[in-house]
Amino acid sequence: MCERHSAPEASAVAALPSRRRRLWELGHACHCPLIGVGLPLAVLRKLVDKVTGGKACADDYAIHVGAVTECASRNRLSEALQKELERRYASVLLHYRTARSTEQLASFWQQAIAAGDVAGAFWAALTHPRCTPLLEEQLCRDLHMVQHQAGACVRADLGKFQAISAAHAQLTQELHKAQQRHAVLLAEKNAQASEHATRLMQLQASLIGKDSLIASLQGQLQQLQHSIPGLESRTRLTERLARMEQLQRDLRQQLAQARMPPATSALPEPAPAAVTAAPPVSQDTGTTAPCLQQQAVLCVGGRSGNVATYRSLIEREGARFSHHDGGLEDNANRLDASLAAADLVICQTGCISHNAYWRVKDHCKRHGKRCVFIDNPSISSLARGLQLADSPSEQG
Repeated sequence: MCERHSAPEASAVAALPSRRRRLWELGHACHCPLIGVGLPLAVLRKLVDKVTGGKACADDYAIHVGAVTECASRNRLSEALQKELERRYASVLLHYRTARSTEQLASFWQQAIAAGDVAGAFWAALTHPRCTPLLEEQLCRDLHMVQHQAGACVRADLGKFQAISAAHAQLTQELHKAQQRHAVLLAEKNAQASEHATRLMQLQASLIGKDSLIASLQGQLQQLQHSIPGLESRTRLTERLARMEQLQRDLRQQLAQARMPPATSALPEPAPAAVTAAPPVSQDTGTTAPCLQQQAVLCVGGRSGNVATYRSLIEREGARFSHHDGGLEDNANRLDASLAAADLVICQTGCISHNAYWRVKDHCKRHGKRCVFIDNPSISSLARGLQLADSPSEQG
C-alpha cells in the first residue's frame, strides 16, 4: 500500500516545473491573499494608476478586486505586479532558492510563520518549483489563519496605540511649555551676561584710569621730593619740634598749678606728673615701696639697648615689667592694649613719636592712671621716675 501512495507522489514531483511560476500561473485562490498581504494599498494604487494612466478613481476595495481579477492572465498590470513582488522580496527569494524539496520548502514556511514575517515567504513559497498543489492549499490556509490572528492583534494594539498617542500628545505639550520656559530663562541669562560684560568693561576702564592717575601722582610726588633737599630730615625735625613744644606747654601748666596756693587752688584733675626735680636715687637702691609690689609697670620709649636694664631695675622693685618702643618699631595699635594692662606708666618723651605721646597722655588722663614723664632715656632718669612714682603725692 505504501508503494501505491509513493508512486503517485513521485510522479507528481516529477511533473513539477523546473522554474519558478509567474503570478498569472498561480491558482486563482492564491491571488487575493497574495495581493492583500504582499503589496501595501499605496503601492498597489500607484501601480494601477501607472498602468491606467491615472484614470483609476475607485476606492481601495475596488482597486484590490480589480488587481486580483487582472492577475488571472498575463497583461500589463499582472506583469507590473510580478515585477514589484520580485523587487520587493528579492532577499527572501534568494533564501528560498536553497530549498531542494517540498518538505524543506514547507519547513521554511513554518519558520516564517513563527517569525511573524509571512508576506515575502508566501510569495517565495508559492512560486517555488517544489511547491505542490497540496502545499499551495496549505499555504493559503495558514495565511488565512495568520490574517485572523493579525486582525485580533491589530485591534489590541490599536487601544495601546491610542493610549500612547494621548500620552505622546500630553508629553509634546509639556515639552513645548518647557521649551518656552527655557527660552525665557535663556534670554534672561543672556541679558544678565551682557549687562555683566558691560559693567566689567566699565570697571576695567575705570581701573585703568585710576592706575594711570596713581602713576602720574607718584611721578609728581617723586619730582616734588627731589626738588626739596633734605625733606625727610626736615619732616622728622618738625615732628620732634612739635612734641617738644607740647611737652613744654604741659610742663609750664603743671608748674603753674604747683605754684598756686593750696587754699585757692581747685582740686587738680588727675593727670600724669612730669619729672621736674627729685633727689638722686641710686640704681642699687634696695628700698621697695609697697605701691609697686605686684604692680604692672609699662615703660614707653627709651633706648633699645637699655631695655634689659629697665627690666632688671623695675623687677627689683617687685613689679612686673613690660615695654613698648613708642611707635618706632612696635605696632602702634598694640600700645592701647599695653596701656590698659598697666598699673603705672613711665613715658620717656624724648624717644617716642608724637602720636604715641598723645595716646599715652590721653589714656592716663581718661582712666586716672598713674603716669610719670621723663625726658632723658637714661637708667638714672628711670630710677628717679620710679622714686617719684613711689612718693606719697603720687599714691593718692
